Amino acid sequence: MALNALLLALLTVLLAVTYGPVSHYLTVIGAWRHPSRRVLATDSDLVKIEDTIICEDLHLYHPTNTLFSACEDDFHRRFGWFPPLGNFENPPQSTEGGGSIHIIDPETKVSARLEFENFSGPLVTHGIDVVAADPSRPDHSVYIFAVNHLPNPDLFRSRQDTTTPKARSQIELFYHVLGSKSVRHVRSIWHPLIRTPNDIYAENATSFYVTNDHFYRDGLLRHIEDVLPLARWSTAIHVQIEHETVSAQSCDQAPDVKAGIALTDIFNNNGLGHGQTHDECLVTSAAGGLLYLGQALNGQITIREVIPLDSVVDNPSYFSDPFVSLSDGSSDASGYIVPGLPRAVDLPLHKRDPSAQDGALVWHVKPSSGALTNASISSGTGWEARILFEDDGSIIRTASAAVLVPIDPKREGGRKRGWLFVTGFLSENIIAVKVDL
Repeated sequence: MALNALLLALLTVLLAVTYGPVSHYLTVIGAWRHPSRRVLATDSDLVKIEDTIICEDLHLYHPTNTLFSACEDDFHRRFGWFPPLGNFENPPQSTEGGGSIHIIDPETKVSARLEFENFSGPLVTHGIDVVAADPSRPDHSVYIFAVNHLPNPDLFRSRQDTTTPKARSQIELFYHVLGSKSVRHVRSIWHPLIRTPNDIYAENATSFYVTNDHFYRDGLLRHIEDVLPLARWSTAIHVQIEHETVSAQSCDQAPDVKAGIALTDIFNNNGLGHGQTHDECLVTSAAGGLLYLGQALNGQITIREVIPLDSVVDNPSYFSDPFVSLSDGSSDASGYIVPGLPRAVDLPLHKRDPSAQDGALVWHVKPSSGALTNASISSGTGWEARILFEDDGSIIRTASAAVLVPIDPKREGGRKRGWLFVTGFLSENIIAVKVDL
């Protein structure tokens, strides 16, 4: 019996190494990867931004060059309640506060906490998006969409019913006048199709897409979704609301909320991001290590291209290089910025441990120039990917969002560089690190 078990184990390893899809999956979750840290040139190349505790998502609002994020505020609270990780032990009560929205100046690296109007929490933060409230005046005000992972109110009324979902997540809509110190809660948005919301892609104040990273919230089938690439049960949902404003802040579905399935058949559908055109929608398969380039149109997301990467990946963003050399097209650093985890294989053991150490990395994906460096890999599809930043968890724990802000080469002695802002779903601070492009 022991010999048979050993032979089965050896056969499993052999299949994992030789069978392409299995081998790629094991590479993506970091089974072969050892934690590493890219040494920074000087201490001035790294800034830890204060008062940015567990800010899962990060967005650059280009009209005013302002970074937006939603933060948990309490590092330890996430390890007791965060449905996306299966942490359901300590649900927040309706009387608890917690959670905040921040703006960050990319130049000063200072975070400012916005005061809530008409909102008392709790706010268990995850993905966000930011759009102009009035497209004709993009520098005046914005709407902020934010995922809020609330406990299911039915759970407290039926504690003996084990089939009742523990979480009933919803989307919060806020309004912010740029330059002011507050953010006003406009309404809550809930629909039965919004099951396990992860990230948001907003078209305008009344139309947005949201990913469900799993179909099952917990239990055995949820664990199968985590590890089986064939479990393509996650979805992206298109949500349309007739009115930006309603009177109540509640989990109940308002009659003006309409939703439909916009995208299916993706393993662990996760992050969403805006691409290089107004309707390009970036989608990631987190545990699949895939970046999808798609188009969001008429309530549907159509995938046009798939780029494989060698790690778990999360919320993507697009970087448009304003300092392109007219004489040398190869100096164009425009491309997709994709954060991820070097060893996601450790996450099931670490997700309830505040003292554990999880690494972070960020990919820079751009059209292949035909001349790869030692630090670059080719996807074989006309794209090359280079790791811009990697850490073993000493600087930042996890990377779920990253935004690149360019630096004028004149300020860097002619070197093309940028400030890379990185945050994670288990990070104690957002960081800004200067990287070479």
